[in-house]
Amino acid sequence: MLLYDKKLDEKQLNSLALAYMGDAVLEIYVRRHLLYSGKVRPNQLHREATKYVSAKGQAKVVHALIEDEFFTPEEFAVMKRGRNAKSGSIPKNTDVQTYRYSTGFEAVLGYLYLTEDEKRLEEIIQAALSIIEKQ
Repeated sequence: MLLYDKKLDEKQLNSLALAYMGDAVLEIYVRRHLLYSGKVRPNQLHREATKYVSAKGQAKVVHALIEDEFFTPEEFAVMKRGRNAKSGSIPKNTDVQTYRYSTGFEAVLGYLYLTEDEKRLEEIIQAALSIIEKQ
């Protein structure tokens, strides 16, 4: 990973910026997971990845994690900030509520990635993968 002189204050960072980072992080983990699962055909990869990275899939994950009280209080606060952030864009393939919960989930992932809490990030991603695969 490239090193930067400037240190970010993740707690002060815009929720949508955290979600932007979290989206990319989740995409990498999902792609790696699919490759290690033996899926290698491009069309198959794309179709499978969509289950994990779609707003609908992410919203289901968030609701399951909230129900299981999986988030720490700090992570829950980050999720709520992300969920309540006004993005200025209207989702095309889903309703606003689903989109907001998925943004909240991505904000948590971005926050954990930027705070370099890799252990917790991977715990949440592993839980998310399991939730999606049970469907």
